[in-house]
Amino acid sequence: MSTDAALARALALVRDLRARCPWDRAQTRATLRPYLVEEVLELDHALRGGTAAELRDELGDLLLHLAFQIVFGEERHEFDAEAVTRALEAKMWRRHPQLFAGAERPDHETWEGTKQRERGAAGGVLGPLPPTLPALLVAFRLQERAAGVGFDWPDASGPLLKVREELDELERELRTTEPDAIADEMGDLLFAAVNLSRKLGVDPRAALERANDKFRRRFEALARLAEQRGLALGRASLEQLDALWEEVKRR
Repeated sequence: MSTDAALARALALVRDLRARCPWDRAQTRATLRPYLVEEVLELDHALRGGTAAELRDELGDLLLHLAFQIVFGEERHEFDAEAVTRALEAKMWRRHPQLFAGAERPDHETWEGTKQRERGAAGGVLGPLPPTLPALLVAFRLQERAAGVGFDWPDASGPLLKVREELDELERELRTTEPDAIADEMGDLLFAAVNLSRKLGVDPRAALERANDKFRRRFEALARLAEQRGLALGRASLEQLDALWEEVKRR
């Protein structure tokens, strides 16, 4: 069965739900927004380490929400699936002139350069980003967009030096104990670390997720080891806990 027919079935399903189910008929773009965000996050979790069946189910849940939004557009006589697909095709044709005839883009212009030109003056050079996007991803995307128009180091050595520079500046501010200045330098250090991650070809969010998982595993092992040794976590000294931590790491 073609994917066109599969999408048509999803749209037909939503139209039927809207016609016969009071709950589905009562939904609007606004009421479904929180659920859409939740489904995207669940899909992201499945992409990280879920099974093929979990990924399939989460893609289905997201497809349902996309079908709802297209049907809302149909009901308002704003757009339909054909118009959505045409807009997508036109965008991809513009951004891949080497593959599709009829689009103009300088040979040296990057994907980000093309997107920046399309965003235009309304969103500034870096353009808008979703206000709910996590700060870690905002930093990554801002750096990608700046790199797309040539503002970037040639390799990771520049960002590595920048991380060291920001760490030195943070250490100097710690002597002043000025909270705002310390927060500013801490932000600069984190921003520089994200840039280093980008230049190393490492997804900073995935790297942080791995670090979180590692810390969780090790600390839970530390807690079990403390219990075996008769140590209460809330009353053990830092030296005792640090010794347990090093033992867990060796294991």
